[in-house]
Amino acid sequence: MSPKKIVVTGLGTTSPLGGSVADTWTALLAGESGARPLEQEWVSKYDLPITFAAQAKVPAADILTRQETKRLDPGSQFAVIAAREAWADAGAPDVDPERIAVDYATGIGGIWTLVDAWDTLRERGARRVLPMTVPMLMPNGPAAAISMSLSARGGARTVVSACASSTESIANAYAHLQAGLADVVIAGGTEAAIHPLPIASFAAMQALSKRNDSPATASRPYDVDRDGFVLGEGAGAIVLETEEHALARGARIYAELAGGSVTSDSYHITAPDPEGSGAARAMLAALDQADASITDVLHVNAHATSTPVGDIAEYNAMKRVFGDHLDSVAVSATKGATGHLLGGTGALEAIFTILALHHRTAPPTINLDNQDPEIPLDVVTTPRDLGTDPILAISNSFGFGGHNAVAAFRSV
Repeated sequence: MSPKKIVVTGLGTTSPLGGSVADTWTALLAGESGARPLEQEWVSKYDLPITFAAQAKVPAADILTRQETKRLDPGSQFAVIAAREAWADAGAPDVDPERIAVDYATGIGGIWTLVDAWDTLRERGARRVLPMTVPMLMPNGPAAAISMSLSARGGARTVVSACASSTESIANAYAHLQAGLADVVIAGGTEAAIHPLPIASFAAMQALSKRNDSPATASRPYDVDRDGFVLGEGAGAIVLETEEHALARGARIYAELAGGSVTSDSYHITAPDPEGSGAARAMLAALDQADASITDVLHVNAHATSTPVGDIAEYNAMKRVFGDHLDSVAVSATKGATGHLLGGTGALEAIFTILALHHRTAPPTINLDNQDPEIPLDVVTTPRDLGTDPILAISNSFGFGGHNAVAAFRSV
């Protein structure tokens, strides 16, 4: 049996650049940065070495009801906002709830809920710990919240694989639709980890940029002066279904999800394989699933976190895959604008990849003033017209633990 054609019919996000897909895309094309100084009192209270991050542009409390914000961890709040936008964008399809599934992800889970509950326990005793603490902190909370919000009863699955999480969830959604386990799947990921503990931890391992004096220019993918990533927050969601199902209900189609793959490095708990062999296998597997050749790929949304080691490792992986064709691939590194959303980053960048195909425009990489000569990519620095020919594009996500996930999208 030939594979089914899986298509994207809805998009949703809340991000450091905007509270919707349209606002986020507009800000991205305009070269804006979502990184800003942190104004919370806990920055000085804990003497944090890093005093900025890429916070969500629109607070969740401005969108959700008071009851929802009280009963959902911030990560789940972002997830519900993104999923509702994606569902509405898909036309709120009239589907049997038992044929609607959720494939969603997070990299860390409800850290705000967990640490706040621990503080309450230490300071005020066990009886003051909220009864909703466990449902709010569990990593599957976002998937559960989406399934309840949209009456999705075809399964609510959760991936937790660090920064590869939401791209892996998209790959899982592809597989679940191919297997006929659902008619419609809401896929993506979320993260709300701009909290003193992750900031202190990432800073201790020298992973974060130290540019406290210039947050907007701190995330610098491929630049010789890059010194680490900028922590971001938010969520992304995409609605996926078979082309047959989408056409039968008259849905608008953004792009085809042509393939999704997952590999592992088995190299180091935090550092990527410097040769990029596992990442390269993930890219090749996604292309194989898409029944595509390397020369079909004209655009890559790179993982490109702005770390000295990570950016070179990904370049090495892309060089392994594309060889000389890499000179013809327009590469966008959008974390320069959004920061790094950890478990939500793959979903947001999948949305950017889909919109690049839909609008025939590759988004820019900001803050690239002096490109590292060891990374001789064709980096998009101003919005670039991708032409009218058929395009295959891939979105890369790589995470601590050696997790690699790649999604391949085709223009329609």
